[in-house]
Order: sequence, then structure tokens, then C-alpha cells
Amino acid sequence: MSSLSYLAPAKLNLFLHITGRRPDGYHELQTLFRLLDYGDRLDFEIAKNDTLSLHSNSPHLPLDNNLIIRAARKLRLVSGQENAGAKIYLEKRIPLGAGLGGGSADAAITLIALNRLWNTGLSDSQLCEIGLELGADVPVFIGSRTAWAEGIGEILSPVELPDSWYLVLTPNCLVSTAEIFSHEQLTRDSTAIKMADFLAGRARNDCEILTRRLYPAVDEALQWLGAFGKARMTGTGSAIFASFEDEAAAGAVLAKLPRKFNGFVAKGVNSLEYEYNAT
Repeated sequence: MSSLSYLAPAKLNLFLHITGRRPDGYHELQTLFRLLDYGDRLDFEIAKNDTLSLHSNSPHLPLDNNLIIRAARKLRLVSGQENAGAKIYLEKRIPLGAGLGGGSADAAITLIALNRLWNTGLSDSQLCEIGLELGADVPVFIGSRTAWAEGIGEILSPVELPDSWYLVLTPNCLVSTAEIFSHEQLTRDSTAIKMADFLAGRARNDCEILTRRLYPAVDEALQWLGAFGKARMTGTGSAIFASFEDEAAAGAVLAKLPRKFNGFVAKGVNSLEYEYNAT
């Protein structure tokens, strides 16, 4: 095997509660990660010597020290294969700074793909340990399942949810996750809940009020989408979403989208088989 192609899926946080803050600065949280059948495409080829290179259609993505290259370097270090090389091609579809997990998904897929191409033999749990050093939500993409998450996002319990379709809307702004999580007015004392509470509608996004105030474009997008259903924000934003019974209903609202917003329709999935091509 000399090449692999993968989908790096977007995710939604169907809710996000911040239950505390640890001494190391990380936040304790509860969330429900919902994987989507929409995302970036990553192609991997074995390269000679120790060459690691990234090529992308995105003009805004740094190519030298982004999460993809950092993931490859960490895998090479942990596995002891310091001379392993790869050429990586990224077709970027997940918007940057939208809270859809694009960077984490790309890092997770890089670990999964290069683990196979380089025959490192690491287990999923070992890949998750590497991924956690790159980002708190990298492990959910390695597990490739919709999951209830606690801790800093690394304690995962797979969840089966009914089929659903989402309209995901991204206003023209980039939200700084670091700014939101370090802000003095962020709610950090939510009471822990159970799955039954979420299903009964007793859940929210603790970052939403603050993000709406700091980023008026997010507030405007929530108001627009709210006219067609229950609009919610994913992660720290900027993306927002609403669920619909079927693809046609979501597409009908997408067709009405003002030009100042971008958006896409995707299906929520409980699990994904990432690999879709190998040669």
C-alpha cells in the first residue's frame, strides 16, 4: 500500500456545558459530539527519506506547522520511524474558525492514515494519546463515532442517535476559541447533566451568549436561522446549525440563505468508515 484517501468529517456540538476549570487552564466540560457525512478530503502518499510535505487548496492554511504536520511528526517520534516520509494533499471544505472541528479531524485522519502507511502498528488508544496532545477533540475523530464527552473532551461514550439532517450556517467571521475560553465572563459552573436531560431539552451551549455579544455576525446568523427551526451554535462558534427531518427540508432553507452567509447540508451519522480509497 503506497497511498490512501480519507474523509475528515466535520462535527457538531449538540450542546456544550462547562462544568469547571482545572489548575492547568483546561476546562472540564460535557458535550455531545455529532459526526457529519461532510468534511475535508485528505490524500496520503509515501515519500522517500524523511520528507513531510503538505499541499492544500486553502490559501489561509499555514503549510509548515499546522496540526496535520504536527500530527505526522508526533507519530513518527512515538513510533520510532524517524525516517518515514509522506506527501499529504488537503482539499479543505470545513470552514476555518467555525467550531466544526476541521483542524482536529485533519490531525486525527493524519494519525490514522500514516499509522497504516508506515506500518507503525499503534492501537487506536495509543493514537488517541498522541491526538490529545494536539487537541482535546482529536480522540473523537479517531474513534469515528458520535459520542457523549466529558473531562476535557477525551472521556468518550458512543451514542446512537436517530437519523437527522442539519443545515450548517457559517457567518463571515472567525471566532477565537482561545478568546472565548479565557474570557472572564464565560460561564464555568454548569451542573453536570445526564443523557435524559439532553433529550428532554435541558441543555445549552455555555459559550453562546458570550460569542453572540463579541461577534455580532454570529448573533445575526442565529436570528436568521431561528426563523426556520431551533438554531444552535456549535463549539465556540462561529458555525450555527438547525436540524431537519430530511435532506429536502434542510435544502429548502439553504436555498433561501442570504449571500452574506455560507452554508451546507449534511447528515448526522453515528459512525464512519473513514477509508474510501487505497492503492
